[in-house]
Amino acid sequence: MNKFDLVINHAQEVSEEKIFQFENGLEQIKNNIPIQYITNHQEFMKLDFYVDENVLIPQPDTEILVEEVIKFANMESTKQNIAHNKLHILDLCTGSGAIAVSLAKYIENCEVTATDISSKAIQIAKLNAEKNLVHKKINFIESDMFKNIPHKKFDIIVSNPPYIEKDIISTLSTEVQKEPFIALNGGIDGLDFYRIIIDNRNKYLALNGKLFLEIGYDQKEKVLDLILSANSKYSPKCVKDLSGNDRVIIY
Repeated sequence: MNKFDLVINHAQEVSEEKIFQFENGLEQIKNNIPIQYITNHQEFMKLDFYVDENVLIPQPDTEILVEEVIKFANMESTKQNIAHNKLHILDLCTGSGAIAVSLAKYIENCEVTATDISSKAIQIAKLNAEKNLVHKKINFIESDMFKNIPHKKFDIIVSNPPYIEKDIISTLSTEVQKEPFIALNGGIDGLDFYRIIIDNRNKYLALNGKLFLEIGYDQKEKVLDLILSANSKYSPKCVKDLSGNDRVIIY
């Protein structure tokens, strides 16, 4: 309840069921379960998302990624370069659907394809699309990266892929370790999924399209090296997050 509801309902008695839920929640907090998994709620881009242990908890840093995509989508040059009526966006590793749903919500004329290898994540992403009234603008595909994606060109490819080094995961906070391992594990050097995306970029990205990648705070040079080794003719751009860390690669 908010403060207003508390004043209006000050005489309301708490039910035994609510007391049990509250005490059970406290026990889960003691066991380092993230509170978002207990309440099944996380705010992202001013929208409400359902989350549970099957998906990563959307973080504020990822809002920088979404905001950069929205800026690009709203550029006049982008609109002029698109010959068709809708902006086609591919969101890889969608998880809770936070990125796909936010883009569908804030970009008026777009069609989003959102993919994830986890069927449970896809179910949750669909739920969040319906919850935020954008389900008609998003096509969800259960896919291991590009495997089940139709061979079409997208104006934007965006991804916040797993990027933590496999051996580092066990040293992270207990709360983070409660999140899905598959959504954290970026391989031995944390770069497995960036390699896949960069290697397939030309197959799926339209002429004058853009790729947006969230990266770890210390991965800028490594990801740029992957781009340069792929003989990219475009100059990558890096955007920092609110803490001043390198966070988004655009190229």
